Amino acid sequence: MQLFSQLDLNKVLFLDIETVPAQPSFKSLSPQWQALWEKKSKSLVKENITASDMYDRSAIYAEFGKVVCVCAGIITGYPHQPQLRLKYFASDDEKQLLTEFADLLRVYFSTDKSFLCAHNGKEFDFPYLSRRMLVHGIKLPVLLDNAGKKPWEIKHLDTMDMWKFGDYKSYTSLELLASLFGIPTPKDDIDGSMVADVYYREKDLKRIVQYCLKDVVTLAQLFLKMMNVSAITDENIIFPTE
Repeated sequence: MQLFSQLDLNKVLFLDIETVPAQPSFKSLSPQWQALWEKKSKSLVKENITASDMYDRSAIYAEFGKVVCVCAGIITGYPHQPQLRLKYFASDDEKQLLTEFADLLRVYFSTDKSFLCAHNGKEFDFPYLSRRMLVHGIKLPVLLDNAGKKPWEIKHLDTMDMWKFGDYKSYTSLELLASLFGIPTPKDDIDGSMVADVYYREKDLKRIVQYCLKDVVTLAQLFLKMMNVSAITDENIIFPTE
């Protein structure tokens, strides 16, 4: 992996996003959007299961969902005294949080050495963020604007893609790879399937942020393991203060 031998770990932004359906329930949608979801979900609906029953799945589609949290981490001081510093953007106002995240990318991650890294990021996080930014009229930062770029010019790293080694048969979760590499995964609260309920019913965005931050820590540690680099020690993981 020639790319990794030249990679500046201090210029990689590790990220994870949390998304929810755009509305609390199928009934909350306008008739137009109900019809659109029915068309979209047709391939997902099985016998005795309606489009309404499947509405929680809408969170994974940028046309029907929204971003409520973006968590990010950057390694500083590598290789001598590495620390993983974490930051988050979370709001009920999607345009606001995406604007703030886009500003971060423009100011600090616009050089040729800058990269984004996520697990399944190429299939989910990166395109989802880009699509939702366009919906809100936010200019795409350089790292997300892939128009006209050749594949090797796109500065996206993906731990799931790295694990595939060209094999595209199946999805491998972050939790599975972390367990395989002996990385602690503190799933001691919620999982992805619970995010919509925590957001809409419990209205506990802070709880979602904490869950997302932990995934960024796991992501960064997994990436280091895959590069045969020592993991960051717990005392050198710096969580954001309130």
